[in-house]
Amino acid sequence: EVQLVESGGDLVQAGGSLRLACAASGFTFGDYAIAWFRQGPGKEREGVSCICSSDGTTAYADSVKGRFTISSDNAKNMVYLQMNSLEPEDTAVYYCAADLTFCDYAPHPTDFRSWGQGTQVTVSS
Repeated sequence: EVQLVESGGDLVQAGGSLRLACAASGFTFGDYAIAWFRQGPGKEREGVSCICSSDGTTAYADSVKGRFTISSDNAKNMVYLQMNSLEPEDTAVYYCAADLTFCDYAPHPTDFRSWGQGTQVTVSS
């Protein structure tokens, strides 16, 4: 059974940084794409970033390019999202997701079937 557990969400001031972590289990980590999504208040779920740990391919939404960095630790089955220069618009619940897919473009929710429970990120102005 695929399990994904997010951590690292917090309240931070605009301009600050956070690192989210996603602990993955129940599947062959290197075979899957792992993605981060977010859903802000009253907004649709949005793809943020994606990584294929097998070849290191990454993809980002335009809204976070240059500010967020996704990485993976294959030995620990962990995926991280380093978020810098945070803006109030980044406030959302951030979700980790996994599936047998690719990371050629910013992730779309319909491409991922396994999801974590989410972690809250709040950026104050």
